[in-house]
Amino acid sequence: MTLRKVAGVVVLLVLVAIGAVLTPPYIQNCKLQRYVNGLVDDAATASQSPDVIRDEVVARANQLAIPLRAADVQVARQQNAIRIDVLYIVHVDVAGYSVDLHFRPAAGGS
Repeated sequence: MTLRKVAGVVVLLVLVAIGAVLTPPYIQNCKLQRYVNGLVDDAATASQSPDVIRDEVVARANQLAIPLRAADVQVARQQNAIRIDVLYIVHVDVAGYSVDLHFRPAAGGS
């Protein structure tokens, strides 16, 4: 193998390793987004208090190992609809470099 091919393989392996570290938080965020969408679409949710809905979202996030606190979840009742907004940050260390990934799952009326 030439030096150029070896360098290409090394770069490719580094990119795969970075992808392997960054992908799980995005997958967990997609799962939380689907859960929040499901809550808003469920007619039974409209009869629950915002605090109960908030607690359900936080509990689901904890099951998914997402660092979410109750203060990160905003639940608003708009007429007969529910609006859920979530904001959380996942801190990831990649090869000596730290990055904060900001996620904003939301569902419901605008």
